Amino acid sequence: MFEAVEDLVGEHADLEKQLADPAIHADQAGARRLNKRYAELTPIVTAYREWKQTGDDIETARELAAEEPEFADEVKQLQQRREELTERLRLLLVPRDPSDDKDVILEIKAGEGGEESALFAGDLLRMYLRYAERSGWRTEMIDSNESDLGGYKDVQVAVKTKGAAEPGAGVWARLKYEGGVHRVQRVPATESQGRIHTSAAGVLVLPEAEEVDVEISPNDLRIDVYRSSGPGGQSVNTTDSAVRITHEPTGIVVSCQNEKSQLQNKEQALRILRARLLAAAQEEAEREASDARRSQVRTVDRSERVRTYNFPENRISDHRVGFKAYNLDQVLDGELDPVIQACVDADSAAKLAAAQ
Repeated sequence: MFEAVEDLVGEHADLEKQLADPAIHADQAGARRLNKRYAELTPIVTAYREWKQTGDDIETARELAAEEPEFADEVKQLQQRREELTERLRLLLVPRDPSDDKDVILEIKAGEGGEESALFAGDLLRMYLRYAERSGWRTEMIDSNESDLGGYKDVQVAVKTKGAAEPGAGVWARLKYEGGVHRVQRVPATESQGRIHTSAAGVLVLPEAEEVDVEISPNDLRIDVYRSSGPGGQSVNTTDSAVRITHEPTGIVVSCQNEKSQLQNKEQALRILRARLLAAAQEEAEREASDARRSQVRTVDRSERVRTYNFPENRISDHRVGFKAYNLDQVLDGELDPVIQACVDADSAAKLAAAQ
């Protein structure tokens, strides 16, 4: 069992030698790639070495137990530990999402339901901001378009880890499961008859791309400037500070107007554009690797209804994995971990089944 791990142990040792060479750090990008791979392999190698050592210890304990029965309990304890390590190694060897270390750009758009949908989009934004705060992440508002009653027609926010994320423990590793159509059932603030309405908002989660991840040629961009609109300071409706960028090869259009200067809005729009181009490239790769795609919980199909928020019953339901709980008020206050963990567990189980 786990014979293939020996190759990873050899790769880990080779990386350790390379990283010990001062010359390798002259190429900072190359050194970062080596460090990242080394960090990915370290927990696998550590668990494998303990798994092998535990196997040797079991054999020794059995030999001793044949002569001294009191060692029988130690054999049982070691066997239990080896079973735990076997399961841990299986999970560690499941193919990882290469974006799991990344920060994200979260986009929320009002959908069906008019003003009520915009208010629900605002509720979702507050839920994610509180979840980010509980998780020790930083958030940065990139752009927003508010509705008349204080909701959001659309809003983009960056969510980032504080400092370098552990391998596989970036924001994307958790929030990637939030992409899709979120449905709400409640009596809207605009409803005078007390009837329950159903509306929806769309959530799009993109791994934030660095410049090295996506190369954008200036010749592929059409940049238009216009006057910003909506609530704001003195620059609103008076200067051409808002920016719209069209990526002509793909037709992707991004606009930003929140910042006071045209240059700042351009930089923010480019951040969103890079993230969307990276997501498009990854989706294309997933389509080509159909086996890998089938093994994953579907997270990026925006046409798919992923979750229902039922206010009268205080119920939250995730339709992809069958999760249901009656603590909607707490979830909206940022206690999202149990909902997300249900998706993580289902994803891991599907990948394990596909790998066997």
